[in-house]
Amino acid sequence: MSSESTTVVKPVAAAAEKRVRHPEKAHKPDNPIQRKPAWIRVKAPTSETYHETRKIMRDNNLATVCEEAACPNIGECWSKRHATMMIMGEICTRACAFCNVATGKPNALDPFEPTNVAQAVAKLGLKHVVITSVDRDDLDDGGAAHFAEVIRATREVSPETTIEILTPDFLRKEGALEVVVAARPDVFNHNLETVPRLYGEVRPGARYFHSLRLLDEVKRIDPSIFTKSGIMVGLGEGKEEVLQVMDDLRSADVDFMTIGQYLQPTPKHHAIDRFVTPDEFGHYKKMALSKGFLVVASTPLTRSSYHADEDFAQLRVAREEKLAANG
Repeated sequence: MSSESTTVVKPVAAAAEKRVRHPEKAHKPDNPIQRKPAWIRVKAPTSETYHETRKIMRDNNLATVCEEAACPNIGECWSKRHATMMIMGEICTRACAFCNVATGKPNALDPFEPTNVAQAVAKLGLKHVVITSVDRDDLDDGGAAHFAEVIRATREVSPETTIEILTPDFLRKEGALEVVVAARPDVFNHNLETVPRLYGEVRPGARYFHSLRLLDEVKRIDPSIFTKSGIMVGLGEGKEEVLQVMDDLRSADVDFMTIGQYLQPTPKHHAIDRFVTPDEFGHYKKMALSKGFLVVASTPLTRSSYHADEDFAQLRVAREEKLAANG
């Protein structure tokens, strides 16, 4: 799973405006974008490393969710050479009300993309990489085989790099999940995004309980893979609904939960209901940890891949400690 408040990252904003028109949302009424509170303001990216990272993405003909979703953390992450690869194109087959990625008819898959991703990972020197994608409902397997090819190519070039994937839900794509899990990513992430009551207006193309079953099935197929999921808050959900999502994720044996503030990309996207305070995020983290998650990231700026390398190291330690405690 945004904009930058009073300090605008102009290169990213300009690029997003050029690429993304959201014609499917043109008929929707405008929802004025609210001024952001001080706790989610970020600085524009200016470091030399940021521009080096951007060049590597362009040289390898790669898209990143950092740019396509206008992530507020792009300056910090790219300055550390951390970029989240977005495979299978820049056009999604779904039109979620929160998402800044363009919707429409996607192009054919790029057969060179697995190699390009692998080369970019090597050039960036990543110890941990996050690979996500658009939804590809147009493909018979939802892009599962392509995901697996990217994982294998990355492992071949950078065998020491741990791989985290953030996948679509593969809705109505029988056998797709098994193909991805067989490629053995270190972390399998699939975001629930919001509470079930809001799915109809926020994530109309998805099904809450299907996504839960997907996460549960990953653990059934290969218990060694860490599973991860996240939600946005500030969309109109209630506290008890968030706590229920936590319980649902734990029932699927999910290891890691992320909770972040929803930030409205354009006036045509879902309106922000409110800005959740840092204290509330801290409370959610405390509650989630008490329910048994190994790791919880819960801050206004938390996103699925934010600090993913550090979080993965925590996951490993937490699992080892849990196994030791259980004898």
